[in-house]
Amino acid sequence: MPLFRRRPAAPAPEEAPQSVLTPELMRQIRRIEIRTRHLVDQSFGGEYHSVFKGRGMAFDEVRPYQPGDEVRTIDWNVTARTGEPHVKRFVEERELTVLLVVDVSASFDVGTRGRFKRDLAAELGAVLAFAATTNHDRVGLVLFSDKVELLVPPRKGRRHVLRLVRELLTTRPTGRGTNVRLALDTANRVLARRGILFLISDFQTDIGRFRTTLAATRRRHDVVAVELTDPLEAEIPAVGLLRLADAEHGAHALVDTSSPRWRAAHAAARAAHAADLTAALRDGGVDRIAVTTGVDYAPALASFFQRRARTRRRAGRRRSAA
Repeated sequence: MPLFRRRPAAPAPEEAPQSVLTPELMRQIRRIEIRTRHLVDQSFGGEYHSVFKGRGMAFDEVRPYQPGDEVRTIDWNVTARTGEPHVKRFVEERELTVLLVVDVSASFDVGTRGRFKRDLAAELGAVLAFAATTNHDRVGLVLFSDKVELLVPPRKGRRHVLRLVRELLTTRPTGRGTNVRLALDTANRVLARRGILFLISDFQTDIGRFRTTLAATRRRHDVVAVELTDPLEAEIPAVGLLRLADAEHGAHALVDTSSPRWRAAHAAARAAHAADLTAALRDGGVDRIAVTTGVDYAPALASFFQRRARTRRRAGRRRSAA
């Protein structure tokens, strides 16, 4: 059971509708937009474009043959009609569909290093959404707990991204648990064609419940897992008797955090869960970005894009060698 600090209780839905734009909320959205757009413009925009492929090659034009052109690209119909050799030119079809699948379960109301995991997820979602829309991709949103809390179909444009940020900040879930399998099943219904799926979660659930679905989703889409953690969840200080609460299930327990036996059991449980998640992501071929509250997430994103770029370069060299 992780120790956590709750955010203040959310007002009932009838008292605070999800779409109400208060001055403070508008300022918060604006701050996130400024920070994330700066990161996209300065750091991640080009990397995003280079590491995520489009759907394939699209026809661009027919032009006169030039020395060095592939013979197999000759357009024989145009060549016969004009009496001069012409070739077809193709370009990468860049438009993609990106789906942000974001955990909003009760364990996201945790934050011991200056911000809650829920707020960190909103900012990460904004960075990825602005990177996508800068490259003219469509972006959608699925918010989930133990149920699907919100589904926003993919669209383009800055106003649409700002709406996604607003929903990330203001949606108050009715469920408390985490059902990753349901979220992935929903994403597969939303993405009719191959797309990019960012799964943002702390994965505080039984990994075995979604392992098969995760692997199946990866075969259809490019899946990236963004794991959010808080330092206190991993290592609880030895401060004697402490009442711990399970954020998602509501269970409470009084434990002696100074007990070597309890500390060893807690560490073993955390290590086993981490190993299960690592194995599920590795076996499913899913990339991972690990982000912790209180730590700048920009280096983690930069490292991810660099890994992706190296992988693409190696794949390109193998194709050339073949």
